[in-house]
Amino acid sequence: MVTMTNAANDGAFEVVHPLDDVQEAKRTGEGLGTMSLSRSVRFSLLALRGYLILMALLVGYHLLDLAGIFRHSVMR
Repeated sequence: MVTMTNAANDGAFEVVHPLDDVQEAKRTGEGLGTMSLSRSVRFSLLALRGYLILMALLVGYHLLDLAGIFRHSVMR
């Protein structure tokens, strides 16, 4: 984000690029502890984890199938 400051009241603005701006102090997560989750949030995150694992397994199966690891028999 570019910051514009009014250098004088003559209507001119000084534009400061983010790379040239003064850096802010970074926040750390030390000493915060664990978050308390409600049952619905915990269940939603568990369902999301299961879904992502299932999708990763399906992608892995598809890659192995494309590589020809699985031999599919043709029914005649």
